[in-house]
Amino acid sequence: MARVTRRDDWGFPRWRAYGESGSEAVKVRLCDRHGCTERGDCPAPKSPNSPERWYFCQEHAGEYNRGWNYFEGLTAEEAAEREAAETRTAEGYTASKHQQWAGPGDGSRSRDEIRALEMLGLEVDADFESVRNAWRRLAKQNHPDIRPGDKDAAVRFQAIQAAYDVLRVAEENRQWKPEG
Repeated sequence: MARVTRRDDWGFPRWRAYGESGSEAVKVRLCDRHGCTERGDCPAPKSPNSPERWYFCQEHAGEYNRGWNYFEGLTAEEAAEREAAETRTAEGYTASKHQQWAGPGDGSRSRDEIRALEMLGLEVDADFESVRNAWRRLAKQNHPDIRPGDKDAAVRFQAIQAAYDVLRVAEENRQWKPEG
């Protein structure tokens, strides 16, 4: 009578197919560093822009990466241009603005309010007293009566007034509480 050994996938769900014995040898790629017998599962390019790869263990991959110069063979201008091109398209990897503290997506201010605060030169978390002070200061500087011939000042004054109106209405809505 043959001795039956218990398998470690005896329950449900079965972790192997029903026809497999599960005792085949597993192929393991060794590190490409001469003399290393660790598992080589970290690919590294053999040369820039080459599809060929070395496969190192973690220790030797770290050693390889410390000596890797991504901009090797480029002039300073070409390296700066490539870096700018790659950082320009890396917005998906930066932290989302709505997850930063006191950012526009924290729910306390609308986009219009944030644009109005920028117009007045204030931070996102500014209180209404500082909004009123900034509005008065900028309105005095750009008022059409103080600068009678300056058309740019009149346009700035109108923008400052519109920004203050947006923030004033938002503050009134925040303070109004329905009677229950």
